[in-house]
Amino acid sequence: MWLAGGGVRPGMQYGATDDYGYYAVENKVHFHDLHATMLHLLGLDHTRLTFRYAGREFRLTDVHGNVVRDILA
Repeated sequence: MWLAGGGVRPGMQYGATDDYGYYAVENKVHFHDLHATMLHLLGLDHTRLTFRYAGREFRLTDVHGNVVRDILA
């Protein structure tokens, strides 16, 4: 994925893939972490962004998301 501007460190690569570019082999980022990082860049706290459905509080990052601080400027 390519991210630009908005608080992302310019000109950096994060992680690495295998020889075919199919599997991540270094610094893997789960999609919950990606969502948490993008919400952080938008100025939102992903742990407080919830919605009620079927009597339970849900959030986009579920209980797994962590902000990837290595890519922030």
